[in-house]
Amino acid sequence: MRACFLSPGYPAEMPDFTRGLAECGAQVIGVGEGPAQAQPQKVREALSAWIQVPRLFDEDALVAQVVAELRRIGGVDCVEACWEPLVLAAARIREALGVPGMSVDTVRGFRDKQLMKDRVAAAGLRVPRAERVCTEAETRAAAARIGFPLILKPLAGAGSADTYRVDSEADLSRVLRLMGHVREASCEEFIDGDEFTYDTVCVGGVPVYENVAWYLPRPLVARTEHWISPFIVTLRDLGVPAIRPGVELGRGVLQALKMGNGFTHMEWYRKSDGEVVFGEIGCRPGGARLVDQMNFTGDIDLYKTWAQAVLGLPAQVSNSRRYHCGIVFKRAWGEGRIQQLAGLDALLARHRGWILDETLLRPGTPRRDWKATLVSDGYVLFRHPDWDAVRAIARDVQEKVRLVAG
Repeated sequence: MRACFLSPGYPAEMPDFTRGLAECGAQVIGVGEGPAQAQPQKVREALSAWIQVPRLFDEDALVAQVVAELRRIGGVDCVEACWEPLVLAAARIREALGVPGMSVDTVRGFRDKQLMKDRVAAAGLRVPRAERVCTEAETRAAAARIGFPLILKPLAGAGSADTYRVDSEADLSRVLRLMGHVREASCEEFIDGDEFTYDTVCVGGVPVYENVAWYLPRPLVARTEHWISPFIVTLRDLGVPAIRPGVELGRGVLQALKMGNGFTHMEWYRKSDGEVVFGEIGCRPGGARLVDQMNFTGDIDLYKTWAQAVLGLPAQVSNSRRYHCGIVFKRAWGEGRIQQLAGLDALLARHRGWILDETLLRPGTPRRDWKATLVSDGYVLFRHPDWDAVRAIARDVQEKVRLVAG
């Protein structure tokens, strides 16, 4: 069985997806920029062949080259991408080769935020009121119809990049200047509430694995305040009354968008009155170690489960959830190079056995742009079966571990 996988070495989680394909018996044909020898070791060990392309994001040229080279070697059994900017290219390659998998039209429903909301709303599910806008005039007219506060974000964006809350006409003028490089945007109702994920591995649109994670605080807040150390936690119990409606909403969204095989990552909101509202969804996994959090929640290997799903093999996974698994992303105070890392040794000693990983930057290392990457200046990953205990660990990381740059 041959599997073509776009960008097997980047982002950071992709080598494990590549490994999953190989461990399920697939001959993995990787597609990326640069030579195969430059890929991470885990990728090199899993590859059977390599297609080097000049630019991954020249979509027309990428599709043409990959289709031609795959035809030359006799075709493949599946074509996959787990990185948001490449999911549509993978669908185009599948259609050109007649390979099973989600169609271009289906994938567009996961990529184009306005089309996505239209299809979800047509299924009778609650979505924010939203309009597609391409010009300043269209944006101002849509804002007048929707009303403040509202959200402006790219139609084909990922994460919270170029996403802004807008509270007034003056705010709108400021944000429009910041978004001048965005060709198409979604102007939508701001939903005030807690924000969660709904993550799945699906076979034929039916989840064989489900997960809910809670953003504390919601990403729109976390990306606007430097002092915040964002905390994301995968929840142990998906059956509690506060969470169950979001899971049911997510299942309805999968059906409305005609999901096929593979990972999905959805955001949804729970308002103070208990109403749940759809946010957005991608037909790919969440980033920033979210798949690893899910793995640690149940001691499973979702990289391999995903590979089984897309290869058409029986997808084997335990849905037993033993832990809440949290991650806190730290941001240094100051600019330049890290000068001090304080409180880490005490944290590790205090919560021995529950800390899974930490990547906090060490003194001498240049700090990162916290607005450009959720990972910021490193993270601490941990788990615990008790909710109060996992929250206590998170508070310790947020309040007692300190990074200072200068």
